[in-house]
Amino acid sequence: QVQLVESGGGLVLPGGSLRLSCAASGRPFSRYAMGWFRQAPGKEREFVASIMWSGKRTTYRDSVKGRFTISRDNAANTVYLQMNNLRPEDTGDYFCASERHANGLGTRAIDFVYFGQGTRVTVSS
Repeated sequence: QVQLVESGGGLVLPGGSLRLSCAASGRPFSRYAMGWFRQAPGKEREFVASIMWSGKRTTYRDSVKGRFTISRDNAANTVYLQMNNLRPEDTGDYFCASERHANGLGTRAIDFVYFGQGTRVTVSS
């Protein structure tokens, strides 16, 4: 059984930073790309970032480029999302996800087959 467990969310002031973690189990972690999605209240889930199985390729949505960094530690079966210079519009539930196909690097929810339960990020003064 595949499990993805996110942590690291919380309340932060605008301009602040948070580091999200996602611990994965139940699947050969190092074979699949991992991604982060978010969902703001009343809005649809949207892609944030993804990282290839090797960590050598990453992709981001435009609004987080230069502020967020996705990384992974295959030995620890963990993917991270470092979020700097946070803005109120970054508020939402953040979900990590595991790619459907080995060697992929998806950017759509349909590209991912497993999602965690989410961790809440609130950016507010």
